[in-house]
Amino acid sequence: MDYSSFARRLSELRLRKNVSAREMSLAIGQNESYINRIENSLAFPSMQCFFYICEYLNVTPSEFFDIDNKDPAKRRELLNSLDRLSRGQLDIILAVVNEMTKK
Repeated sequence: MDYSSFARRLSELRLRKNVSAREMSLAIGQNESYINRIENSLAFPSMQCFFYICEYLNVTPSEFFDIDNKDPAKRRELLNSLDRLSRGQLDIILAVVNEMTKK
């Protein structure tokens, strides 16, 4: 992932959380333009700040870099919920998903 891809992914996940770049910057303990500078490829976070960013966005570092996963937090929530279902309930959910994704 290059700088511009990193910036786009950060912006995508931040917008999904529905917070401003300023709000997020301040929430992770940085100056108010920090996230904006990263999203405009003018800066790159340190490893420590990257972990703060992931924590704030409620994503793992792996989920951050998985650009095919459009909503990592929602996917993780769904998977955690599926873990609590019985085999029969899982069969029903699978049948519904298969029906919904037919082409």
